[in-house]
Amino acid sequence: MANTQTQTPTVTPAPKELDTRGLNCPLPILKAKKALNDMASGDLLRVVSTDPGSVRDFQAFARQTGNDLVEQTTVGSEFTHVLKRR
Repeated sequence: MANTQTQTPTVTPAPKELDTRGLNCPLPILKAKKALNDMASGDLLRVVSTDPGSVRDFQAFARQTGNDLVEQTTVGSEFTHVLKRR
């Protein structure tokens, strides 16, 4: 009998989570920027979005701001972005 396991996406634990489901660009980025400003260097922020454009938007945001985009995952119609505060 074969041992079968279901694969679940790895989600990096983050002390702060931001739910931006239902919001479209640029609101997820603006809310993330505001949250990051109130965080200490090295802190992690998880942003959950339903906007497909958020994948590209958060990649550009990380490049432009110097924050690290630690992880991006897609599960169904939800996109999760984990940022590390610079």
